[in-house]
Amino acid sequence: MSSEKSNALRFFLSPQVFSFCTSLCAPIARSIARCPATLRPKRFVHHITASINEEAAAKASATTADNDAPTIFDKIIAKEIPSTIVYEDEKVLAFRDISPQAPVHVLLIPKIRDGLTQLGKAEPRHSEILGHLLYAAKVVAEKEGIADGFRVVINNGPDACQSVYHLHLHILGGRQMKWPPG
Repeated sequence: MSSEKSNALRFFLSPQVFSFCTSLCAPIARSIARCPATLRPKRFVHHITASINEEAAAKASATTADNDAPTIFDKIIAKEIPSTIVYEDEKVLAFRDISPQAPVHVLLIPKIRDGLTQLGKAEPRHSEILGHLLYAAKVVAEKEGIADGFRVVINNGPDACQSVYHLHLHILGGRQMKWPPG
């Protein structure tokens, strides 16, 4: 193995360690960033490509965020689009994500949007539904068998890769979560 490859492999770090080094060890992080693409794992390259695609989709979705056109979630609520529903009450609906990021990945949405396209648009009148969403997330976690460890995520706006402008919570579990996320 060449000296160049050996040095590159010696400095190769996991994404978590890379993040740590980016903040504390900038010179090492710059060396890693210059590492030839052939020495980086495919998963890392795929993650960057997926992130770019998600970012582009989120920015495109944001352009129509404030119109009153039905979202895909409105169509799921109306049963116009099939979904695997795991929980439903008079105020919320929970269903499996079609692109799961964990063994358990459920989306939880309010049945009535009422201007609540994203958390950043919340007003005092939304307090009740916001509290109910968090309570329902706990109920879903219990039903899914992940009550001892789950994560609730709300993406807010294009910089957080929100792609559907109907407030929704991601309930993730069934595996060890890492910190920091994203």
